[in-house]
Amino acid sequence: KYQLQPPFPWVPGTEFAGTISSAAEGCPFKVGDRVFGAGQGAYAEKVCCDWRALQKIPDGMSFDEAASLTITWPTSYEALVGRAELKRGEWVLVHAAAGGVGLIAVQIAKALGAKVIATAGSADKLDVCKRYGADELVNYRSDDWQKKVMEITGGKGVDVVFDPVGLVQKSLKIIAWKGRIVVVGFAAGSIEKIPMNLVLLKNISLVGLHWGAYLKNEPKRVPVVWKELLELYQRGALKPILYSKIFPLESLPAGLAAIEDRSSYGKVIVKIRDDTKAKL
Repeated sequence: KYQLQPPFPWVPGTEFAGTISSAAEGCPFKVGDRVFGAGQGAYAEKVCCDWRALQKIPDGMSFDEAASLTITWPTSYEALVGRAELKRGEWVLVHAAAGGVGLIAVQIAKALGAKVIATAGSADKLDVCKRYGADELVNYRSDDWQKKVMEITGGKGVDVVFDPVGLVQKSLKIIAWKGRIVVVGFAAGSIEKIPMNLVLLKNISLVGLHWGAYLKNEPKRVPVVWKELLELYQRGALKPILYSKIFPLESLPAGLAAIEDRSSYGKVIVKIRDDTKAKL
């Protein structure tokens, strides 16, 4: 049911970081440049992709760190800035805040002056969220998590909900008047049916974010987002967050299992070669 279904045979994997080995005419990158990006077939030593999907790795950033950026960083930034139009001082609730998009969403929201409530499903993951800047912590597996959010916000509710899980309906109970809910994904596995009367009665906005379609539909926005993100990185406001274990390519199934069983946090990295070569 996934929206991208390449024809067989195909190599899986999307995000990567490495060095340019060859470049077509018109490509602004040269052989030897350190880059990160996205393209079909990243679980391999070499990958061919559109140069527009590449960014130069900033000085001082490792291949491991760079491999974690391409999808998560702009997804979280455009969701909060471009779609939710987050303002300084607002309350933001980030669901699944210990995940790849969640942890960078926490950092971005804090960098923009917002107050962050992070949700996660275990004490260990909530500790990770606190370590990277969340102001308040809520376990969304508890029966009273909505009540706790309302207490934290003094009964007002949150101004923005960042949802990569599929918790829109439950979040309608904790959204403030004129709040904004951004749908980023459906990690829970089901597509929600939303009672639209509550959207009307609370005067809220419900918007989606599909960063993967920007290169096709809004290509001029892509370099703007990356410029602003990398400026935040250079200022020290953002930091790539990697799972504690790096997996070699031959242990790829174990890396994917760590994501599936929810034992991981941040981004899980698969190392293709040694540190001087390409990474996924």
